[in-house]
Amino acid sequence: MRALILLFAAATCLLAESGTFAIYSILHFAGEEKYEITASSTGLMLNTTVQIADRGNSRTTSATLQMSGDYTPSRLEIKAAKSTVFTNDGAKFTISGPSPFAVQQALVRYWKLHGRPVSILPARTEPGAEPIHIEPLGYETITVHGKPLLLERYNIANLMFGREILWMTLDGNLAAAMTFAGGLPMEAVRDEFKESLPQLYKSGIQQEMANLQSLARKVVPEQTGNYVIAGATLIDATGAAPLADSIVVIRNGRIAAVGARGKTRIPGGLPVINAKGKTLLPGLWEMHTHYSGVEFGPASLAAGLTTIRDCGGEFDYLVAQRDAAEKNVYPAPRFLLAGLVDAGGSKAFGHITAETPEEGRAVVAKYHAAGFQQMKLYTFLAPDVIRAISEEAHRLGMTVTGHVPQSVSTFEGIEAGMDQLNHLQYASRMFRDPGAAQGTPIDFNSETARKAIQFLKDHKTVVDPTASWGEMASHSKEVDVADFEPGIRQAPFVLDMKFRGMGGDTTAAQMKGRLAQNLAVIHALHKAGIPIIPGSDTGLVGWGLIRELELYVEAGMTPMEAIQSGTIVSARAMGLEKDSGTIEPGKRADLILVEGNPAQRIGDLRKTVKVITAGRLYDTARLWESVGFHPNIGKP
Repeated sequence: MRALILLFAAATCLLAESGTFAIYSILHFAGEEKYEITASSTGLMLNTTVQIADRGNSRTTSATLQMSGDYTPSRLEIKAAKSTVFTNDGAKFTISGPSPFAVQQALVRYWKLHGRPVSILPARTEPGAEPIHIEPLGYETITVHGKPLLLERYNIANLMFGREILWMTLDGNLAAAMTFAGGLPMEAVRDEFKESLPQLYKSGIQQEMANLQSLARKVVPEQTGNYVIAGATLIDATGAAPLADSIVVIRNGRIAAVGARGKTRIPGGLPVINAKGKTLLPGLWEMHTHYSGVEFGPASLAAGLTTIRDCGGEFDYLVAQRDAAEKNVYPAPRFLLAGLVDAGGSKAFGHITAETPEEGRAVVAKYHAAGFQQMKLYTFLAPDVIRAISEEAHRLGMTVTGHVPQSVSTFEGIEAGMDQLNHLQYASRMFRDPGAAQGTPIDFNSETARKAIQFLKDHKTVVDPTASWGEMASHSKEVDVADFEPGIRQAPFVLDMKFRGMGGDTTAAQMKGRLAQNLAVIHALHKAGIPIIPGSDTGLVGWGLIRELELYVEAGMTPMEAIQSGTIVSARAMGLEKDSGTIEPGKRADLILVEGNPAQRIGDLRKTVKVITAGRLYDTARLWESVGFHPNIGKP
């Protein structure tokens, strides 16, 4: 095999090689990458250009990689919004984070030609960068133009958070890739193999299920079945005052008894977990995430998240992840799913679309049959389709959330059947007079604002602000991310690099002013009794939800109200308040043990040391470590 690759490398020194990859975002065609490899004075030169149109926003990235004839790199330059140059100063490969697929192809060729090393150091100057691991997974056959073609499948770890799946031909060409590099699912396939994308996608899902099995072997529950948690200060999220020296009995994944020591019997023969000095709370609800790879499960649990709502992804992938979690196959929260739907066309978000009311109703039926709890509307849906989707969802017992489509106002979207709003901006618009710019200061005493509040109350609308995501995505470069999100200090380097690289050219003062305005809207909604549910969107996994709750306290909620927002209020929003959201007999045993007192300091939620999901108790440090976090670095 190595001889074949060497012959291939030699041939590329003499003949130009070129190729094109089709790129998909949530299985919707989003663009392409074109590359060429030519001979140069030093060996080989790779030039590649990636053009993506995501929801109407176009971006172009180009890269130039200089290599010797055996694919040893010397210099990589990536040009996007700005240029970045990496040079090889030793036994490294010039690659950094999410990279053009042609560069990843060169990485695998280099790895094969150099004895398949256990790890490869990326060319980053920052300390702490995790080495790249390439794991061969075996072979599979696809059919191309009626003929069989044998591919080799790989896991590639530490190019981004989690693992990417690559398929290579035996002569060294990248056939396809399945990745979560952008925080949302993405696939790439060589043009001549596009007919095999459905087969490769299913294979990729199966591989992800195998990957989660390997995660499950890393971290096993410390306790399952029947046991007692004794001595903790109990915050049950019902609104009752904290209860000191509590007893909570857990049987078969449910809460069997709750009360004060001396008034609540500890059944004989059950293991007792001594929680003296700690606070026991219901597990937290992450109400807006995009589940990007199996590594999100342990990381979410480690932060104390025991229920998550995915707000839009790939249908088959999400169903497989949800089913695995329900079977307790690996450490993960409970999944609730909102089925994404947009209008068709080049600007569509995702692969499930509806152009007519009939198509809209069929989409609802598809999601309902698969056990999704909600529909998520997106930007380009037409008014009659919005109404048809909402009516059919309600008929089937589902609720409707999402972005307010451009074809309607927020008032009209709610009147058409939207029960919930994703992102604060759609509520904020209601407080401004028609035609006012988005950044215009809001007069909460105006007639417009009072009418908006009353309208939301009358329609029992639920708002999911994602304020922490807005803060992270548009933070000022003048502000260290760790100043508002200390969890970044514990994150794997690939996430540290990703989130520190976000933001814009705004000043620290402008960032503070924009956040203050958002918090003022949250304060007005909460004061009026509008249900607020927390979500972090594609923010820092796990920690983003804690930051969301911290912002709610900054907006004027008491710590106890913020805790309830992330527990019982979220449970009510999903119609699951009889099953979860508080610590009461008969409910799911979803709980967290915290060092400190979040009812006084909401930031103490960052000190969760044990998490219980459906009765399975895990150590949070081990969960963090299983997916590359460093829980003992920079502890808050």
